[in-house]
Amino acid sequence: MPAPVFKFGPFELSRQNFELRRGGQPIKLDHTPLELLFFLVEKAGTLVTREEAVERVWGQGVFIEAESSLYTAVRKIRRALDDDTGEPQYVQTVSRKGYRFVAKVEVIDPTSVATQSGSMATPVRGSAWWVWAAALAVLAVAAGVAWVGKYHRESSRVMLVVLPLQNFSGDPQQEYLADGITEEIITELGSLDPKHLGVIARTSAMQYKHANKDVAQVSRELGVGYVLEGSIRRSGNSIRVTGQLIRSSDQTHLWAQSYDGDLGDVLKLESNIALEVAGQIRMALSEETHERLKVTVRVNPEAHDAYLRGLQGWNQRSPQGFHEAIAEFTHATELAPDYAAAFAQLSRVYSLSPIFADIPANEAVPKALDAANRALSLDGTLADAHSALAFTRVHYLHDWTAAEKEFRRDIELEPNNPYGHFFYSNSYLSPAGRHEEAITEMKKAIELDPLSTRIQSFAGRMYIWARRYNDALAQFERVNQLDPNFSLNHERMAQLYALIGKYDEAIAEDGKARMLVHENPNSVQAKMDRLRRTWAEHGARGYWQTELELAHDEQNPPEAYDTPLGLAMIYSHLGDKEKAFSNLEAAYAERDEELTNLAIEPQFDFLRSDSRFKDLVARVGIRDR
Repeated sequence: MPAPVFKFGPFELSRQNFELRRGGQPIKLDHTPLELLFFLVEKAGTLVTREEAVERVWGQGVFIEAESSLYTAVRKIRRALDDDTGEPQYVQTVSRKGYRFVAKVEVIDPTSVATQSGSMATPVRGSAWWVWAAALAVLAVAAGVAWVGKYHRESSRVMLVVLPLQNFSGDPQQEYLADGITEEIITELGSLDPKHLGVIARTSAMQYKHANKDVAQVSRELGVGYVLEGSIRRSGNSIRVTGQLIRSSDQTHLWAQSYDGDLGDVLKLESNIALEVAGQIRMALSEETHERLKVTVRVNPEAHDAYLRGLQGWNQRSPQGFHEAIAEFTHATELAPDYAAAFAQLSRVYSLSPIFADIPANEAVPKALDAANRALSLDGTLADAHSALAFTRVHYLHDWTAAEKEFRRDIELEPNNPYGHFFYSNSYLSPAGRHEEAITEMKKAIELDPLSTRIQSFAGRMYIWARRYNDALAQFERVNQLDPNFSLNHERMAQLYALIGKYDEAIAEDGKARMLVHENPNSVQAKMDRLRRTWAEHGARGYWQTELELAHDEQNPPEAYDTPLGLAMIYSHLGDKEKAFSNLEAAYAERDEELTNLAIEPQFDFLRSDSRFKDLVARVGIRDR
C-alpha cells in the first residue's frame, strides 16, 4: 500500500515524496526536521516527550548532544509552517516535557492526490487504520537514516552560559574588548567550583552574538540552568561592566549590577561578578577560592589591552589571526614582563602555529616551550601553559610521559576548559590506543562546548581511530547539521568514505570541501570528473592514483593528502611501500604533529607488519596497538 499523505490546514505532508507542500508547492525543509514533523503529525494530539523524539528520529548510540538538534529542528519546522510560538497553530511546546502537534490532521489516500500544483486531496474513508499502519512501518525504517545519540550531563552539576557582552561604547572597534572580557568572565566562573558548576565555553557562547534569541531559547538549546548577560561601556581609561543573572526555569532575574573602574581594575570587576553569581546560585565556595577572588588585582592597562587583542587573533584560527596574536601577546609581555597569562597564551599560539599559521615546527617549538616555562615560573597554576607544554612535548618531542603529566595537571587546574579534555583525548589517549578513555574525555569537551564544530568534527576522527566507522559517519553528519559549510568536516568525510570503499560518496564530499574553500568551480568539476572516471575504469587503484596527482596541485582543502604524511597514506593504499616509507621519513624529519597517530591510523594498515613501520612507531615513542 502506498505511504499516506497527511493534511493539516493548508499543508500536505507526503511520505512517499518525502516533502511538505502548501497549495501543491513543495516547501524547503531539511531531512531531520522533516522526519521530526512526520513523527509529531503521526502522534497528533499526544504529548511527544523530548526523549521520545530524540530516540525515534535520531536513535541512540553516539554520545553527542541530541537535544540541541531537537530544538533546532523544531525551530525550522515552525518557520516552514509559519507558526507562532506564542499562539501555536501546529507545534505546541509543553514546558520542560516536549511537544504536541495541535492541528487537526486528516489521513488521505495518496492515489487521490492529484499531481498538479495546487490540487486538493480527498480523505480516505474506512481505511485510515491501514494507512496509519503503513505509515508506522515506513517511519520505523526511516528512523535509522540519520541518528545522533545523547550524552548525559552530571546530575549534580548546574550549567551556566555567559552570553557575549554587548558593546555599548559607541565604537565598533571596541568589540575585541567586549569579547575578551566575556572570555575572561567565562574562565573566572569556570574556576569557581567545577564539580558543581559547569560553564559553557567561549566558542559555543559566541554563537549567540547578535543572534536575537531570547534567554528561554538559549537555555533550551544549551541545556543550561542559568544565563549571565551584560554589557561593557568604555570611555577613555574608564570602563563600566554590567551583569545580569537569569534563572532559566522561570526567567527570573536574580541579580543585576554595574561595576565602574579604570581599565586597570578589569580583573577585579570580573572577580566581583563571579562572587555575585556564586552567591545567587548558592554555591559553597572554598576558602581558597574566596580569598583568591577578594584579592585586589590590577593590570597594566596597555598590556591587558594587547592581551585582549591577542585573544581576538587567536580565536580566528587563521594564519593572519595567529600572526596578530603572536605580535599582541609578545607586546603584552614586553609591557609587563611579569604578565604570566600573556606568556601562557603566547605558548598556546606557538604550539599550534605549525598547524594554523604554517610556521615550521623547528621554529615554533622552542618558542612555545620558552613561553610556557616562563608562564609557569611566574604562576604554576596556569592551565593553558600546562596544556601548551603537553601538546608540544607529545607532538613534537614525543615525550609521552611528561606530556601525560601536563595534560592531567591542565585538567586538574581547569576542569571547565573543554580544550583540556579535547587535547588529552586526541593528542594522548587515542594515539595510545586508549579509545574508551578518549571517548569519555571527548564527551566532557562537547558538554562544555556543544556548538564547537572543530571539537565535534574531531570526535569523528576519534571514532575512525577506534575503527567505529558507523559512529564516525554519524558524528560527521551531526557536524553538517551544525554547520553545512565547514569544509574540513567534508574533507574528513571524504577520507572516511574512501577508507570504507564508498568512492562515489568520497568524491562528492571532496568536491564540497573544495568548493567551500573557494576553489574555481570549473576546476573542481574537472577534478571530480577525473576521479569518477578513473574509479569507474580502474577501481580503487584508479581512484588513489588520481588522488596522488591531485595532491600535487597548488590548490587543496585543509587536511588533503598534500603533505608527506598524506602522500604516505596514498602510497599505502597503492601498495607502494618504498615511496610510503620515504614520505613517512620526510614527515618525521619535519616533525609532523600527525605522526603521533601512526599506531592507530587505519590508512597505514598495509604497512603495519613491516619492520620499518614498527621502528618508526618506536621512534615516535608510542607502541603499536
